[in-house]
Amino acid sequence: MFGVNLIVVYNSTRDKILMCKRLKEPYLGLFNFVGGHIEDGEDGITAAYRELEEETGITVNDIKLTHLMDFSYPLDNCYVEVYAGRLFGDITVNGDENELFWSDLNRNFFDMTIYAGEGNIGHILYHINFHSEDIL
Repeated sequence: MFGVNLIVVYNSTRDKILMCKRLKEPYLGLFNFVGGHIEDGEDGITAAYRELEEETGITVNDIKLTHLMDFSYPLDNCYVEVYAGRLFGDITVNGDENELFWSDLNRNFFDMTIYAGEGNIGHILYHINFHSEDIL
């Protein structure tokens, strides 16, 4: 079974989240959180910080991530680890794997014509709001 991660990054004022527009499958053209593959022998939090830096330039010095939840997809031989955090201050993000942008929070993140993950993005954000004092 292979693992991937999704990383929810809030800006320092918690009024925007970092999203990407997928430039390849799966979910080509849809908006998603940043993330990537967990390498063999790599623990989840290390993979999350590595992928975050590779895809955005955000480092462990810029954010504290919390392991939020996991999704398991046995029929796809895959699992997803979800992490969330808030930036300590304002930083410029950059990456060339996908188009990065800051999204307002007043969107319908359950809209599967715009957002990847079959409604999981809305579910993840709802869960973060429920536990925001512990996460952000």
